[in-house]
Amino acid sequence: MPSETAFPDPGRHLVRYSGHGTFSPELIVRAAGTSVFTESGRELLDFTSGQMSAILGHSHPAIVSTVREQVARLDHLHSGMLSPPVVELARRLAGTLPDPLDKALLLTTGAEANEAAVRMAKLVTGRHEIVSFARSWHGMTQAAANATYSAGRKGYGPAAPGNFALPVPDRHRPAIVDADGALDWRRQLDLGFEMIDAQSVGSLAACLVEPILSSGGVVELPPGYLTALAEKCRERGMLLILDEAQTGLCRTGDWYAFQHEGVVPDILTVSKTLGAGLPLAAVLTSPEIEERAHERGFLFFTTHVSDPLPTAVGNTVLDVLVRDRLDERARVLGAALRDGLDKLAARHEVVGDVRGRGLLLGMELVGDDVLGAGGADRLGAAVTRRCFERGLHMNIVQLPGMGGIFRIAPPLTASDEEIARGVGVLDEALADAARDL
Repeated sequence: MPSETAFPDPGRHLVRYSGHGTFSPELIVRAAGTSVFTESGRELLDFTSGQMSAILGHSHPAIVSTVREQVARLDHLHSGMLSPPVVELARRLAGTLPDPLDKALLLTTGAEANEAAVRMAKLVTGRHEIVSFARSWHGMTQAAANATYSAGRKGYGPAAPGNFALPVPDRHRPAIVDADGALDWRRQLDLGFEMIDAQSVGSLAACLVEPILSSGGVVELPPGYLTALAEKCRERGMLLILDEAQTGLCRTGDWYAFQHEGVVPDILTVSKTLGAGLPLAAVLTSPEIEERAHERGFLFFTTHVSDPLPTAVGNTVLDVLVRDRLDERARVLGAALRDGLDKLAARHEVVGDVRGRGLLLGMELVGDDVLGAGGADRLGAAVTRRCFERGLHMNIVQLPGMGGIFRIAPPLTASDEEIARGVGVLDEALADAARDL
């Protein structure tokens, strides 16, 4: 094992890839369950599930066993070859979904899956315009980045033509209100599509959205919104693409977040949670759309499409989710976490809102209007730092004009004690940071 002196400057040879963010102050050398461990031996509760992916925690015994067995038997093939794990995972994913989502394309990352979905939608419809939320995050590859509005748009030259932003139906910060002061999301949606129709050249292909915006501030769509959005798409001959990278596979208490409202998308993308920390993604659609795409020569040929190793892991992830009833566990554990966060909100004036579903929750800190210019940024950074010092890893989203929003997504396998411990650390960190500002 390398000694500490082997890493005098961990970032010396690394490109800084997270915008204005920085790397974690300590190297992580091991992870197990809900915890990661630093080189100095410190334990950190991981309330982000890695990059919002490790729904079974770290080093889950079933995943470890599958990787060891599969890598010794069959790890990678030519992209035109198929293997039993690939055929099995496609079949089983279809079995978790309502009709007609029966066809699967198995890839690696969420951006890649969204890229393939948009490419398929454009080919099938013969159109090129894409609609997504104004605080969306769908990835950093070309089509996915063009449909991403929460970050990463400035300084890279012109975006592809035909990408339109739809206002976010944020009930905590409503842009359009009714007579009672509550969000009037129907009027907002109508106005949003009036603007899109005015800008469109008559080539609307698809609407790509998350059922719960994650990087956009953990914004849960109001009841009825997704149904109304699907109708807007049908009226215009658009396909509805749902990106469930972070909400899919039991995270929100349902197998898929769209099931909460009973809306079935034309195309579904899943990624992060499907591999439970390993690179695995999928695009799922109907036989009709797949047939039309195939007839028109659909091409999405990648180095790691249908790779045996990650798809074997995907099968194991499904095994564990079913065996341990982790959809139910997410509901129960999520309710306990939500109760703890609600109590923090009642106790700390700097907490402005708690929201989300299952084990994808958001806690928004008060904005600059309360703390002064830059106050929310300072508070968010201070709370994050205090949590890290006390043994809890948290992720905060900073959006222009808003307070800091913690995305809280511990593994579905976390224990009741770990959830309570994490809430306790956050309680102390909020008190410390508010006192020091």
